[in-house]
Amino acid sequence: MGETASAAELELARLIVESLNLEDVAAEDIELEAPLFGDGLGLDSIDALELSLAISTRYGVQLRSDDPDNARTFASLRSLARYIEQHRS
Repeated sequence: MGETASAAELELARLIVESLNLEDVAAEDIELEAPLFGDGLGLDSIDALELSLAISTRYGVQLRSDDPDNARTFASLRSLARYIEQHRS
């Protein structure tokens, strides 16, 4: 991570690596502002479903597939961590 990640961002990065079995990725190497999908981390829609379930289980935050803000929510590690912090139960 180029910038220093917060504890919440690093915890989320570890959850992404663990829940998606990203064997070639270290949590510390996920860039805070890099895209999670496509050219960035390379996640796909199946990964989004698995990640949503893991986030729901770990943080109690529901991510709905029909939410119009999903593109912004899942834009980067930082944006996803921010969303979780704002919606934690």
